[in-house]
Amino acid sequence: MTILFPAEPVPLEVHPDGVVRMVGTRVTLDTIVAAFNQGATAEEIVFQYPSLQLADVYATICFFLRHRPYVELYLQERQQEATEIRKLNEAKSEPQGVRDRLLARQTQ
Repeated sequence: MTILFPAEPVPLEVHPDGVVRMVGTRVTLDTIVAAFNQGATAEEIVFQYPSLQLADVYATICFFLRHRPYVELYLQERQQEATEIRKLNEAKSEPQGVRDRLLARQTQ
């Protein structure tokens, strides 16, 4: 008897905004990798994010481990984008005095 090994696609999809998410969820690859790197097991990740399937989390961790340099490059790029966006937002609205400005608007 010959056993056939069906090809299993990685349960990740790239959204139009360039963010990689678990298929059918809003959970990002960033989230899964960060939890795994902090010592969480696949079971713990599924417990934290009930929209995930255990097999999909294992497949994603496997993908990360097999393609670590590429995933880490993607995560670095995401971190750089987040830093740039944070700087733009801070330039638009100085964080100092936000509470005072909000309270002033409320009294108007």
